[in-house]
Amino acid sequence: MTPLLSALAGDDTIAALLSDTAQLQAMLAVEQALAEASAEAGWISPDAAQAVAAAIAGFAPDWHRLKQGMARDGVVVPDLVAQVRAQLPAEHRDGLHKGATSQDIIDSALMLQLDQVLALLESRIVDIRARLAELADRHGQQTLMAHTRMQAALPTHWGAKLASWAAPLGRHGTALEALRRTGLVLQLGGPVGDRSSFGGHGDAIAAAMARRLGLADGPPWQASRDGVVELGGRLAQITGTLGKIGADITLLAQSEVQAVTLLTGGGSSAMAHKSNPIIAETLVALARYNAGLSGVLQQAMVHEYERSGAAWTLEWLTLPPMLEATGASLRLSTTLLNQIRIN
Repeated sequence: MTPLLSALAGDDTIAALLSDTAQLQAMLAVEQALAEASAEAGWISPDAAQAVAAAIAGFAPDWHRLKQGMARDGVVVPDLVAQVRAQLPAEHRDGLHKGATSQDIIDSALMLQLDQVLALLESRIVDIRARLAELADRHGQQTLMAHTRMQAALPTHWGAKLASWAAPLGRHGTALEALRRTGLVLQLGGPVGDRSSFGGHGDAIAAAMARRLGLADGPPWQASRDGVVELGGRLAQITGTLGKIGADITLLAQSEVQAVTLLTGGGSSAMAHKSNPIIAETLVALARYNAGLSGVLQQAMVHEYERSGAAWTLEWLTLPPMLEATGASLRLSTTLLNQIRIN
């Protein structure tokens, strides 16, 4: 997203949590946890695990080489491992990344990043629901003309309108909390996903890694992407809920309706009298954008055999923009609800 477009529809905080730097830090944390768990299970020596931890602590990546490696290998891990391994004493180099494959590191790192991103999304949902509750306390008994099929229907009250906005957000917050608690699962399968590359220690290493990283333990899931797609569906639902709020406010603020007034609106280059509902409109656009990306992400479920480079790459292209769009929608919704005056 360009800087100008990001100012309208982006989220710098989410983008930073999903940046290359953040991903690299998460991958290094997974590599360190792998080494420490492998030593605990007797797969590598304690000295090797300590050497890996020391090398990671002092590691400064060569980003140019990482970019070249990504273009060459389709994943960044081979060159990253090579760079870290070069910092290790020769006798401990085999202790780094032993038994693992690139997908173990990337998918587990994603889980670490998602833990931070989803926590932020949850907190923003809480803030929006609190603002809606404030509006309901102040204006809940005020009369509002209901509209069905874009036509005036019968009088209702603002309490019903605000409740209809808040209720789905409560469900979304509960779903995100549950996902963070049990759905962020460590990925450790080795080259073909059956943990056979860990010399019989795979389950023990996975359990110890999950404990160190604060992730759930479970069987390898490298070609089973239903969890990722489920998250994408939830993100689309969140932005859809916020898009509905944006659509309602856009209509309620129409000159012909004037049920709400926007204290701060967007200007026009040709009509100085206008106060355009920019934020509300952006919520609608982000809802439709995420709905489309959700369908694209669904296609990333189709992995050929034990791993698909095409499906995996499609996921990388789709999930981060969905997360940022969701963060932007939540951020903008808070701003919008602080800008409306119920007439």
